[in-house]
Amino acid sequence: MLTLHGKLVFLRALEPEDLELLFEVENNEEFWEVSATSVPFSRYVLKQYLENSHRDIYEVRQLRLVICDNSAEAVGLIDIFDFDPRNRRAALGILIINRKNRKKGYGTEALDLICKYCFTHLGLHQVYANVGSDNASSRLLFEKAGFLLTARKKDWNLVEGEYKDEITYQLIN
Repeated sequence: MLTLHGKLVFLRALEPEDLELLFEVENNEEFWEVSATSVPFSRYVLKQYLENSHRDIYEVRQLRLVICDNSAEAVGLIDIFDFDPRNRRAALGILIINRKNRKKGYGTEALDLICKYCFTHLGLHQVYANVGSDNASSRLLFEKAGFLLTARKKDWNLVEGEYKDEITYQLIN
Protein backbone atom coordinates (compact mmCIF):
# COMPACT_ATOMS: atom_id res chain seq x y z
CA MET A 1 0.00 0.00 0.00
CA LEU A 2 1.36 3.40 -0.98
CA THR A 3 0.64 5.80 1.84
CA LEU A 4 2.27 8.94 0.46
CA HIS A 5 0.65 8.95 -3.01
CA GLY A 6 -2.93 9.92 -3.75
CA LYS A 7 -4.97 10.80 -6.83
CA LEU A 8 -4.38 14.56 -6.57
CA VAL A 9 -1.17 14.89 -4.59
CA PHE A 10 1.85 13.08 -3.28
CA LEU A 11 4.04 13.84 -0.28
CA ARG A 12 7.81 13.94 -0.61
CA ALA A 13 10.83 14.66 1.53
CA LEU A 14 12.46 18.06 1.52
CA GLU A 15 15.20 18.62 -1.07
CA PRO A 16 18.02 21.20 -1.14
CA GLU A 17 16.13 22.83 -4.04
CA ASP A 18 13.30 23.68 -1.62
CA LEU A 19 15.35 26.47 -0.02
CA GLU A 20 13.51 29.28 -1.83
CA LEU A 21 10.13 27.67 -1.11
CA LEU A 22 10.93 27.51 2.62
CA PHE A 23 12.32 31.05 2.57
CA GLU A 24 9.08 32.30 0.99
CA VAL A 25 6.83 30.40 3.41
CA GLU A 26 8.73 30.99 6.65
CA ASN A 27 9.08 34.71 5.96
CA ASN A 28 5.49 35.32 4.87
CA GLU A 29 3.89 37.16 7.79
CA GLU A 30 0.43 35.96 6.69
CA PHE A 31 1.44 32.47 7.83
CA TRP A 32 3.02 33.43 11.14
CA GLU A 33 -0.18 33.15 13.14
CA VAL A 34 -0.77 29.53 12.13
CA SER A 35 2.86 28.54 12.56
CA ALA A 36 3.40 30.31 15.91
CA THR A 37 6.30 32.21 14.36
CA SER A 38 7.13 35.84 14.98
CA VAL A 39 10.57 36.27 13.43
CA PRO A 40 11.93 35.85 9.90
CA PHE A 41 14.38 33.10 8.98
CA SER A 42 17.57 33.63 6.99
CA ARG A 43 18.51 31.50 4.00
CA TYR A 44 21.53 30.37 6.02
CA VAL A 45 19.37 28.98 8.85
CA LEU A 46 16.94 27.38 6.41
CA LYS A 47 19.82 25.81 4.48
CA GLN A 48 21.07 24.25 7.73
CA TYR A 49 17.54 22.99 8.43
CA LEU A 50 17.42 21.38 4.97
CA GLU A 51 20.83 19.80 5.50
CA ASN A 52 19.47 18.13 8.64
CA SER A 53 16.02 17.27 7.33
CA HIS A 54 17.13 13.69 6.63
CA ARG A 55 17.46 12.98 10.37
CA ASP A 56 15.19 10.32 11.79
CA ILE A 57 11.81 11.37 13.20
CA TYR A 58 12.58 9.36 16.34
CA GLU A 59 15.62 11.56 16.92
CA VAL A 60 14.30 15.03 16.02
CA ARG A 61 10.62 14.43 16.89
CA GLN A 62 9.37 16.08 13.70
CA LEU A 63 9.03 15.57 9.96
CA ARG A 64 8.16 18.07 7.26
CA LEU A 65 6.99 16.87 3.85
CA VAL A 66 6.23 18.81 0.68
CA ILE A 67 2.77 18.45 -0.84
CA CYS A 68 3.08 18.18 -4.63
CA ASP A 69 0.38 18.08 -7.27
CA ASN A 70 0.49 15.54 -10.12
CA SER A 71 2.78 17.80 -12.15
CA ALA A 72 5.26 17.65 -9.20
CA GLU A 73 4.71 21.35 -8.39
CA ALA A 74 5.02 22.08 -4.67
CA VAL A 75 1.63 23.33 -3.48
CA GLY A 76 2.08 23.07 0.27
CA LEU A 77 3.79 21.68 3.32
CA ILE A 78 2.60 19.20 5.91
CA ASP A 79 4.28 18.66 9.25
CA ILE A 80 4.37 15.99 11.90
CA PHE A 81 5.68 17.54 15.12
CA ASP A 82 5.63 17.01 18.86
CA PHE A 83 6.12 13.35 17.92
CA ASP A 84 5.73 11.27 21.08
CA PRO A 85 6.50 7.60 20.38
CA ARG A 86 6.03 6.59 24.01
CA ASN A 87 2.40 7.73 24.00
CA ARG A 88 2.04 7.04 20.28
CA ARG A 89 0.79 10.47 19.25
CA ALA A 90 1.87 13.47 17.20
CA ALA A 91 0.63 16.89 16.17
CA LEU A 92 -0.07 17.77 12.54
CA GLY A 93 0.12 21.04 10.67
CA ILE A 94 -0.71 21.77 7.05
CA LEU A 95 -0.38 24.73 4.73
CA ILE A 96 -1.49 25.10 1.12
CA ILE A 97 0.71 27.99 0.07
CA ASN A 98 -1.10 29.79 -2.74
CA ARG A 99 -4.75 30.69 -2.50
CA LYS A 100 -5.23 29.50 -6.11
CA ASN A 101 -4.45 25.95 -4.94
CA ARG A 102 -6.93 25.98 -2.08
CA LYS A 103 -10.35 24.32 -2.27
CA LYS A 104 -9.11 21.84 -4.89
CA GLY A 105 -8.92 18.86 -2.54
CA TYR A 106 -5.13 19.03 -2.11
CA GLY A 107 -5.28 19.68 1.63
CA THR A 108 -7.95 17.04 2.22
CA GLU A 109 -5.98 14.36 0.40
CA ALA A 110 -2.64 15.39 1.93
CA LEU A 111 -4.14 15.20 5.41
CA ASP A 112 -5.59 11.76 4.66
CA LEU A 113 -2.20 10.57 3.36
CA ILE A 114 -0.27 11.84 6.39
CA CYS A 115 -2.76 10.24 8.79
CA LYS A 116 -2.41 6.89 7.01
CA TYR A 117 1.38 7.28 7.16
CA CYS A 118 1.26 8.05 10.89
CA PHE A 119 -0.98 5.09 11.68
CA THR A 120 0.65 2.60 9.28
CA HIS A 121 4.36 3.41 9.42
CA LEU A 122 4.78 5.17 12.75
CA GLY A 123 2.26 3.03 14.63
CA LEU A 124 0.60 6.04 16.21
CA HIS A 125 -2.58 5.73 18.24
CA GLN A 126 -3.65 9.31 17.55
CA VAL A 127 -2.87 12.53 15.76
CA TYR A 128 -4.06 15.99 16.73
CA ALA A 129 -4.10 19.55 15.49
CA ASN A 130 -4.37 22.90 17.24
CA VAL A 131 -6.32 25.42 15.19
CA GLY A 132 -7.31 29.02 15.76
CA SER A 133 -11.03 29.07 16.49
CA ASP A 134 -11.53 31.70 13.78
CA ASN A 135 -9.71 29.65 11.11
CA ALA A 136 -12.83 28.33 9.35
CA SER A 137 -10.93 26.67 6.49
CA SER A 138 -8.71 24.62 8.81
CA ARG A 139 -11.61 23.71 11.04
CA LEU A 140 -13.59 22.44 8.05
CA LEU A 141 -10.56 20.51 6.75
CA PHE A 142 -10.01 18.63 10.02
CA GLU A 143 -13.72 18.01 10.58
CA LYS A 144 -14.07 16.68 7.01
CA ALA A 145 -11.16 14.30 7.71
CA GLY A 146 -12.98 12.83 10.73
CA PHE A 147 -11.12 14.69 13.48
CA LEU A 148 -13.19 15.47 16.56
CA LEU A 149 -13.11 18.81 18.36
CA THR A 150 -12.02 17.84 21.86
CA ALA A 151 -10.87 21.05 23.57
CA ARG A 152 -11.11 24.82 23.51
CA LYS A 153 -8.34 26.88 25.06
CA LYS A 154 -9.73 30.32 25.89
CA ASP A 155 -7.64 33.41 25.08
CA TRP A 156 -4.75 31.10 24.15
CA ASN A 157 -2.91 33.14 21.50
CA LEU A 158 -2.21 36.86 21.44
CA VAL A 159 -2.53 37.99 17.81
CA GLU A 160 -2.09 41.65 16.93
CA GLY A 161 -3.09 42.75 20.42
CA GLU A 162 -6.17 40.51 20.62
CA TYR A 163 -6.49 37.20 22.44
CA LYS A 164 -7.92 34.36 20.37
CA ASP A 165 -9.18 30.92 21.35
CA GLU A 166 -7.43 27.82 20.06
CA ILE A 167 -9.20 24.52 19.57
CA THR A 168 -7.81 21.00 19.50
CA TYR A 169 -8.91 18.34 17.06
CA GLN A 170 -8.02 14.67 17.57
CA LEU A 171 -8.20 11.62 15.33
CA ILE A 172 -7.81 8.32 17.13
CA ASN A 173 -6.83 5.26 15.13
